[in-house]
Amino acid sequence: MAEIRPLPEELQKIARDELGEVPERIPEELKTLKTWIQMQPHLKCCTDDQFLIQFLRGSKYSMEKAKAKLDKFYSLKTKYSDLLSTVDVNSTLFCEYLKARSFCPLPIPLNENGPRIIYIRFGIDPRVFTTNMVITSIITFLELLLLSDPYACVNGIVVMYDYTKFRTDYIPLFAPTAVKNLMLFIEKAFPVRFKCLYVINMPAIAERTVNALLHYIPEKLKSRIHVQSSFDDMQNNIPRKYFPINVGGENGSLDNIAEKYLKLWQENREYFKQSINYGTDERLRLGNKSLNDSEFGTGGS
Repeated sequence: MAEIRPLPEELQKIARDELGEVPERIPEELKTLKTWIQMQPHLKCCTDDQFLIQFLRGSKYSMEKAKAKLDKFYSLKTKYSDLLSTVDVNSTLFCEYLKARSFCPLPIPLNENGPRIIYIRFGIDPRVFTTNMVITSIITFLELLLLSDPYACVNGIVVMYDYTKFRTDYIPLFAPTAVKNLMLFIEKAFPVRFKCLYVINMPAIAERTVNALLHYIPEKLKSRIHVQSSFDDMQNNIPRKYFPINVGGENGSLDNIAEKYLKLWQENREYFKQSINYGTDERLRLGNKSLNDSEFGTGGS
């Protein structure tokens, strides 16, 4: 038996119809993927069923695509560890990031059983956090969703990026190469589907920064980024009831959401603790199939 959490009935139907998931075949699919992992001397990775199944779902059960995505996931995290690694979820700095309520998965998915909605705002102190600190914190949050959120895992994520509190001292955090590498990692290696990003209430002082960054974002993801002038305008895409209470919606308060996630962080603490041991050693890779990362920039700082 595969050690995975069963999906709610409506999600299982979506997984079957849209991802090609056949529950009866999951144990054999996972066994095949684990056998392949054991045959890769360069790859050391998490082999928990709940982790690996997302690479199958994220590849619509194409075994070869799942292998390639898993390999790239760890290869990129190893090569760009200063940017794409996870952080110690008990560290003081990450606790400060959580207190800022800057990244909040909202409790009710879109249309009740659709994509997980993530609300992002400017709450951190830019004098304390560097670009890499912010992005590694985001990566850590995304991996928690990979481990624990069935709606994100099956239906993907939709992001509401609230610029209401944007200030000029946040501009240095938007390092073009770092943003490019994050978005390429999400597109090429992260096994949860990125459905759409809505930029809301963007002030004029932020427009130049955002427009400059668009040149560094892959075309596939760029087409999914939309600018909304206000939360009222946003209702054409996401009904107001799915907004967080803090901005006039009904979908949880940021403080309550953060409190509920404290339990999830502790439940998955061992995964994040072990993550430092995972990665690739290109010297041990069989054949000449080295990682092709020519699209990625040279650094994240």
